[in-house]
Amino acid sequence: MSETPSLEQLLKRDRVISLLGLALLCVLAWAYIASGAGMGMSARDMTTFSLFPHTEPQTEMAPDAMPGMSMPSTAPMDAMPMAATGWSVSTVLLVVAMWWVMMIAMMIPSAAPAVLLYARVYRHAAKQGQIEQKAAPTGPFVAGYLLVWLAFSVMAASLQRALVQAGLVSEMMMTSQSRWLSGGLLIVAGLYEISPLKGLCLDHCRSPIGFLTKNWRPGAAGAARLGVLHGAYCVGCCWALMALLFVGGVMNLLWIAMLAALALIEKVAPGGPWIGRGLGVALIVWGVVVVFV
Repeated sequence: MSETPSLEQLLKRDRVISLLGLALLCVLAWAYIASGAGMGMSARDMTTFSLFPHTEPQTEMAPDAMPGMSMPSTAPMDAMPMAATGWSVSTVLLVVAMWWVMMIAMMIPSAAPAVLLYARVYRHAAKQGQIEQKAAPTGPFVAGYLLVWLAFSVMAASLQRALVQAGLVSEMMMTSQSRWLSGGLLIVAGLYEISPLKGLCLDHCRSPIGFLTKNWRPGAAGAARLGVLHGAYCVGCCWALMALLFVGGVMNLLWIAMLAALALIEKVAPGGPWIGRGLGVALIVWGVVVVFV
């Protein structure tokens, strides 16, 4: 008995459905970040452009800007400034969510080719009778991918807390306040851009067909596993670029957009690896200059 026309049409359109789903997820993530992600200020207010952000004057934080941060000294002990008492649980969750949604906004565009290719390969295998399930489980694939970035976001939030408590990152504007931190992060990111490990991870991201062929598993569990593995390579490719948000501002829309564009260019543009190496050299030079400004 043949499949119903509605199911046949759905299978033919799964690429469009997957693409629209990813686009919607990306748009919602960008909207959340632009609104301020619960930080007490809009991202527009935290967006500035400077080659040397650590030299810029810092804005004082309003008492109600974030829960558990920079409250007056008369506030209860669990709402005292984080430098003295640490972040509250609600603040930790808020910052982790901020980082995670920001990673979704930045990385979904560059992950889309792998997701769409996975759906295409799965559909081809189903037509060949190799798989009983007809619709590609792209949802579990994306979920596994984003789970890895959630783990990264937890680590990034923890690092942000430590840097703020050390006085190296502004509590309000979330930018570097130290030439040594700024210069060090730029130099480290530049060195990583030209490192063999970066090249290895980038090769996997630029050639997902080989990755899918080697690590293919059927079903939702197999899709989630593939998503986790692809996410791990993606984090390995981009973690140093993401760390540069501590230089220009974690919620600086200009920096977020530039870093997202760089990650996308490296992964999909012709000559992306060479562009990345050129970027690495520029970052090293920039970092050295920053140290002496």
